[in-house]
Amino acid sequence: MNARPAPPEVSSVCCYCGTGCGVEITTDGHRVLAVTGDGTHPANFGRLCSKGRTLGDTTGRPSARLLRPTLRPAKDEPAQEASWEHVLDVVSTRLADAIRQHGPDSVGFYLSGQLLTEDYYLFNKLARGLVATNNIDSNSRLCMSGAVTGYKQTLGADAPPACYDDFAHAGCVFIAGANMAYAHPVLFRRLEEAKAAKPEMKIIVADPRRTDTASLADLYLPVLPGTDVALFHAMLNVMIWEELIDRDYIAAHTEGFAALRARLREFTPRAASELCGVHEDDIVTAARWFAQSPATLSCYAMGLNQYSNGSDKNAALIHLHLATGHIGKPGAGPFSLTGQPNAMGGREVGGMATLLPGHREPGDAAHRAEVAALWHIPALPSNPGLSAIEMFEAAAAGRIKVLWIAGTDPAQSLPEQALVRTALEKVDCVIVQEAFNSSETLAYADIVLPAAAWPEKDGTVTNSERRISRVRAALPPPGAAREDWRIVAAVAQRLAATLMPERVALFEFADAAAVFAEHAATTAGRDLDYSALSYELLEQRGPQQWPFDGKIGRTRLYEDGMFPTASGKAQFVDIAWRTVSDKVSAHFPLRLTTGRLRDHWHTMSRTALVPALTRHAEEPQLAMHPRDLQRQRLGSGDLVKVRNKRGAIYLPVVADDTLRPGVAFIAMHWGGAALGGQGINALTTRVIDPQSRQPELKHAAVAVEPARLPWRATMLLRGDVPSMRPQLDTLRAMFPYAVAVPVMLGGTEALRLRLAASAAPDAAVLQQLASVLEPAGSLSAVLDDPARGILRRVWLRAKQPLGFVLAGDVRADEALSSWLDGGAAPDSLPALLAGQARGTVRSRVVCACEGVREDAICAGIARGLDVNGLKHELRCGTGCGSCVPELVRMVAA
Repeated sequence: MNARPAPPEVSSVCCYCGTGCGVEITTDGHRVLAVTGDGTHPANFGRLCSKGRTLGDTTGRPSARLLRPTLRPAKDEPAQEASWEHVLDVVSTRLADAIRQHGPDSVGFYLSGQLLTEDYYLFNKLARGLVATNNIDSNSRLCMSGAVTGYKQTLGADAPPACYDDFAHAGCVFIAGANMAYAHPVLFRRLEEAKAAKPEMKIIVADPRRTDTASLADLYLPVLPGTDVALFHAMLNVMIWEELIDRDYIAAHTEGFAALRARLREFTPRAASELCGVHEDDIVTAARWFAQSPATLSCYAMGLNQYSNGSDKNAALIHLHLATGHIGKPGAGPFSLTGQPNAMGGREVGGMATLLPGHREPGDAAHRAEVAALWHIPALPSNPGLSAIEMFEAAAAGRIKVLWIAGTDPAQSLPEQALVRTALEKVDCVIVQEAFNSSETLAYADIVLPAAAWPEKDGTVTNSERRISRVRAALPPPGAAREDWRIVAAVAQRLAATLMPERVALFEFADAAAVFAEHAATTAGRDLDYSALSYELLEQRGPQQWPFDGKIGRTRLYEDGMFPTASGKAQFVDIAWRTVSDKVSAHFPLRLTTGRLRDHWHTMSRTALVPALTRHAEEPQLAMHPRDLQRQRLGSGDLVKVRNKRGAIYLPVVADDTLRPGVAFIAMHWGGAALGGQGINALTTRVIDPQSRQPELKHAAVAVEPARLPWRATMLLRGDVPSMRPQLDTLRAMFPYAVAVPVMLGGTEALRLRLAASAAPDAAVLQQLASVLEPAGSLSAVLDDPARGILRRVWLRAKQPLGFVLAGDVRADEALSSWLDGGAAPDSLPALLAGQARGTVRSRVVCACEGVREDAICAGIARGLDVNGLKHELRCGTGCGSCVPELVRMVAA
């Protein structure tokens, strides 16, 4: 017999963070069979995190996808399916009408760092080269614009100078405002290996929370949110005072040091300690380790960027490198860790209001003329464009008539959701180009354009170390979904035919390779020059770093001490002290900060589709220091109200001694779809950094108080969550606390609903709760008490539990949840429902890769197992390794 041919394999790149891990995708032509790490890719050498390892599980879910274009004839009418030809004509007409009636700046484009470079390029060309507006921005504005501004102010260009190999060469690694263990776990594995190989390496972590990243630190600095400038200034003050600076480097390669030095006199370690909350002795130690190391590498992310003084924080950190000469050599340099897979590529093509292609400036007439010449058009628009927050403020004021949103969910991710949702309601025509049907912004869409997603697209991305990789399609898009760049090109050709027929040809491309070739040409002669790069070269030689001279990419920047500034020298910036915009007070005494969960990403459109990724942190919760809980007479697990002048949310509170007293934490992922209402960003502020225009998502002053919602209900049901959750929307809107999240039960997907109210709802609402998701063909064990507003029902099939609903009396919740998760059946189900019996408690999963639970790990530790023993016996920590810091803590406890 002939052997069956092996399933085809396609090399591509992970679609989550900016590490840019290479992956191998195995398919049968119709579905993904496996996703493994690409052992040859220089970003990861085969490693993947828990999210990357389960990418295949996010595909083949038509119930989670947008499959057909839709139109809403009027704001108060339901959407209707339509053909692509008709929808593209309508989009073109709506754009043309807005331009003619209200001018080009009545149109706005809000894009995503998850788009490929080719997608970004055509959106930018459409906006500036045809619509004639600079109103194009990206959710990268929420992520990396502080880093962009910091690089440009000090080094002259938006170009991270270091690379991943520098972890192995560094003598000191300073991590500020970045939880690498959760946000960039593959890079954290590199750091762990470097530390193991060089135990003398010093690792410093500055963060308001003692995160898993801090578990690797030799020195932890519990900096108060938003006060990093004081910390960095004080470190440089120590370096100057103790003659730890490199005066020769400063003299030969920098400018502006004298003015900054005068400023730093007031930032003694003692004075800075009062501002940033770090002990003065630790500030001195950090300064000495940083300066005296043979090579110091700094890694930073949202904890620096997402503040109204984020640009200052970035520049102040880069000052430490310039003052000590720790830049342009192996193991040294400031290194921003990009949050999204192609935020870098979007910056390269100019896909933001403050950028033009090839790292050019829209405010520079010469730069505009260069791009116009490359595009063969007379001129580019000169009016300043609106950044993300400014665009939605303009929309709320009625100045944006057409808003095209692609690959992002502003109704979840933007701050101050009350204004964002008002803006979306006010815009005449909201166009949403999206792959997943869980986007909260779809509720405001007049036109929906179904887009292809990973692994259905061809193109390129650029990762944090300036490395360009090919993204390759392994499957066709489902339904009628199309690649993003093709959608943009089709609209642009129709719009050009209406407004400027001579520009139709500007949007005629045979394939993604042709789009990339045109984009690459715009980088010629610029600091990032990769005009010699092509798909053919990427196929032959693999991923390449920029700048690329046709033979090899540059590993590190500024090795010759020359910088892309007017003088060729790096710049010290005289930075004054500025505190956070949202100040704590007697009314709002807690500093709320946000961050990532280990196994989730952004709005969870993908990760929530993977049952294994839901078990480490299943439900939204507020974390507070135990002393703060005691002060407010709260207990761990209590339902609380978190409020400020912008909004309020309800969620359980838990004690967390990794936080400083006075600081609280909520994960950024919990939007309205999971949490109810407007989600976490009901609380965050839209105040922006005046330089980077990035909002202060990382800090909000809040008050916490008991929820006073004594009536509770819960439901847990196996099934397809993308199909079930929308059926609960009407019911959830009736309750102030209404959580609906995916969970894993015995390896299968299920939906958890939790409700709370000040009093029991009426009988009709209880009946709706009992019947809305009742499984067809199931038998019910019922112990209701309608007079008291109590429901107690368990749905069974062949004596096996499918789910349950409890309302007014939820004492059986834990035991029933454990039974559904494969635990022992109750001895008496009626007794359990009546609260007269107890069952086992369902244990949390610590290791997502192997599904190892907390109770099994605790039992192993009780038997004397150390971390290596746990790995050997239970296999936890042997997959991606993301759970290892938690295992270390559990063993040490």
